[in-house]
Amino acid sequence: MKHTATLPADHGRQTAAAQSMLAAMLIIGITDNAVPLMAEKIGLGQFYLLRTFVALPFLWLMARAGLGGLAPRRLGAVLLRAVLVAVSMVFYFSAVALMPIAQALAGLFTSPIIIVVISVLFLKLRIGWIRIAAVLCGFAGVLLVLQPNPADFNWLILVPVAGGLFYALGSLATGLYCQGESTVAMLFLYLLVQGGLGLLLLLGLEVWPQAVPDGAEGFVTRGWVWPLWDITHLILLQGCAAVGGVFLITKAYQLGEASFVAVFEYSVMIVGPGVAWAYWGQALGFWQVLGIGLIIAAGATIALRSR
Repeated sequence: MKHTATLPADHGRQTAAAQSMLAAMLIIGITDNAVPLMAEKIGLGQFYLLRTFVALPFLWLMARAGLGGLAPRRLGAVLLRAVLVAVSMVFYFSAVALMPIAQALAGLFTSPIIIVVISVLFLKLRIGWIRIAAVLCGFAGVLLVLQPNPADFNWLILVPVAGGLFYALGSLATGLYCQGESTVAMLFLYLLVQGGLGLLLLLGLEVWPQAVPDGAEGFVTRGWVWPLWDITHLILLQGCAAVGGVFLITKAYQLGEASFVAVFEYSVMIVGPGVAWAYWGQALGFWQVLGIGLIIAAGATIALRSR
């Protein structure tokens, strides 16, 4: 009788969690498609720094509204996590600017596969044949989306995979060392590290200037650019998405079971390429679509088997 009474409420929380995650992936899938437009005008360091400046006031308002404090309990652990995630996003945003978003996302979503591999090799986790098959399936999916050419290998395809590696390490640090930390505090420190990395990139390019190709290809090596009036709306969009997307993701994991919620995170693999196809005309071939399907299936299986 007690179980019957609590079931609808639990079902409602799971539904709300799924909706929150889907909303977050919708925001990210749409706004990340604006990165190539910004990459034609500004550089990665300036993008990172301006993204932080826009996002911090929203985060302060969240703290004032009682959604969490800005000070972490364990500064070292939260700082480690912030550095790993911020570095992963350096690789990811570089990839989004330089290649189709489907390939950038495919590389980033190697993170669940990498987490399983690291857990087995270093944390001595025992897994069954289902998760082994999921890892192999996901790896095959990544290869299908990235489509490396052994005869003429392009090292650029490893950029989003590097993002996936650091994102996996950040996820492990979150689970191992950041339990009980305020979400607002973790996001605050992440944004500070993000801004710091942007500033370091800009200073580095001032000291050691690099050749800057035209358009989005100069995203990584371009220094400070002014004025920015024609992309101000895109900067504001990215700053709001940085806070709104992460807040909704966190809310989803607070409301629902992690293994259930994680499955809906893969909806960005549909939203991102879908928007890119509609806006940029980035069409996917049959094998790339199949690869996306394999990545989603592998990630969902790993999440559900990690209960």
